[in-house]
Amino acid sequence: MSSQDASNHELVIEAGRAEKQYWKDLWRYRELFYFLAWRDILVRYKQTAIGMAWALIRPFLTMVVFTVVFRNIAKLPSEGVPYPILVFAALLPWQFFSTALAECSNSLISNANLISKVYFPRLIVPISAVIVSFVDFMVSGMILLGLMAWYNFVPSWRILTLPLFIGIAFAASIGVGLWLAALNVEYRDFRYIVPFIVQFGLYISPVGFSSNRVPEQWRLLYSLNPMVGVIDGFRWAILGGTSKIYMPGFILSVGLVFLLLISGIWYFRKMERTFADVI
Repeated sequence: MSSQDASNHELVIEAGRAEKQYWKDLWRYRELFYFLAWRDILVRYKQTAIGMAWALIRPFLTMVVFTVVFRNIAKLPSEGVPYPILVFAALLPWQFFSTALAECSNSLISNANLISKVYFPRLIVPISAVIVSFVDFMVSGMILLGLMAWYNFVPSWRILTLPLFIGIAFAASIGVGLWLAALNVEYRDFRYIVPFIVQFGLYISPVGFSSNRVPEQWRLLYSLNPMVGVIDGFRWAILGGTSKIYMPGFILSVGLVFLLLISGIWYFRKMERTFADVI
């Protein structure tokens, strides 16, 4: 918080006041989002030879592997677009989501000293971790632009709707991330569970293939995975053409995303009072 803001506001912590002022304090401490996110970005790539290029290398290699396995070996169709673009249009939101889960789950533990000594809205910590993951997402988007240029692929007007689906991906990342961040403080087992969730989620999400390959009678059940709606939305916006959204499944997935977001905020706020003692 800037010195000017600090001089204009006096923070008084008294019984019941912190709860009433919580959301106002979240805005007052908004600069902490920037400082924590920037610190985490610097720490992540500190003393690496190629720095943020890792944000390009990891998704690029994953895209190559998925393209070889699902196009060249499994011979799956690509909906009339180059298969690498089909894969990467799904890999972008998945990489964002999975990285956010990993960062969020450990965010409170990593900032234990700060949390136990200084007052500020604890929601800032996991949300700043999601912002760090979003920076990687933006950097990785350069690969998609490169693939489009390589294959002379021109997106349709649907690309204008992409910010909407990015917002849904943000909501999914924050919702699940808040649950995991709070649970990891109480039960340290989650440091082992989260990598499994990420790995298992990659296999059951339509990253390397189109969700249209799922039999019609299973589509709605398959959409209980909230990332199905997010990935289908990204493909619909980026690929255009024959790419379609299974609307009942999309509505179900998006509904689950916002249910996770609301319940995640509720559970995090419920457990927040005990973080300083337990951590």
